[in-house]
Amino acid sequence: MTDHARKVIEVSGEDRLHFLQGLITNDVKGLVTGAVYAALLTPQGKFLVDFFLVPEGDVVLMDIPASEEESLMKRLTMYKLRSKVTLTPTDRGVSRGLGEAPEGAFQDPRTFEMGWRAYDGRPSEDVDWDAIRVAHCVPEFGVELTPDTFILEAGFAHLNGVNFKKGCYVGQEVTARMHHKTELRKGLKTVEIDGAAPVGTEIMTEDGKTAGALFTQSGGRAIAYLRFDRAKGPLKAGDALITL
Repeated sequence: MTDHARKVIEVSGEDRLHFLQGLITNDVKGLVTGAVYAALLTPQGKFLVDFFLVPEGDVVLMDIPASEEESLMKRLTMYKLRSKVTLTPTDRGVSRGLGEAPEGAFQDPRTFEMGWRAYDGRPSEDVDWDAIRVAHCVPEFGVELTPDTFILEAGFAHLNGVNFKKGCYVGQEVTARMHHKTELRKGLKTVEIDGAAPVGTEIMTEDGKTAGALFTQSGGRAIAYLRFDRAKGPLKAGDALITL
């Protein structure tokens, strides 16, 4: 069984690497050794979509959220201009499993604990991916990763999703400024949770101030977006108790 929440776009043509390099948050040179995790940002540095790039001969596979295929095709076509690049939606499936990547598969570049990804029709393993994501604070598109997100607050630096030395890309100036000139005051963290609350529930301090928001929950833990200056002492999300 493949992951129907994902789609694959083939990026081909002699300018494919140069084209991608000028758009995405990571360095396409990483394709020499395996899969690359990256995002596309707005010019203001806000998150649009995250994806995996995978080398396959003279083609780069773009493993994307299925819901974003149409809008991403339009955006990439807009940026393509006269580049010698062809963008081809495919019906290829995405398979996933735990542990070291078997032959023909690719290690998830975010963290080894997220296993491997394959594009050759093999079955996926039955895995509680949310539990692993929560344990290692790996955000998911459409849940923790939304259009108002800054990728550094979402942990892209430790998830190998951004390269600070590669040069210009869309949204690079804002991302670089956040990296070099400021200490992050907000961001995603794994927290302990006693109870449960709907995704998006506000996290409140003991004196009634908003300290963040609650997202994916699994096994007594959760991913939370926090204001670090307020994330101290007893915290609650609805009726659930949050502990750092």
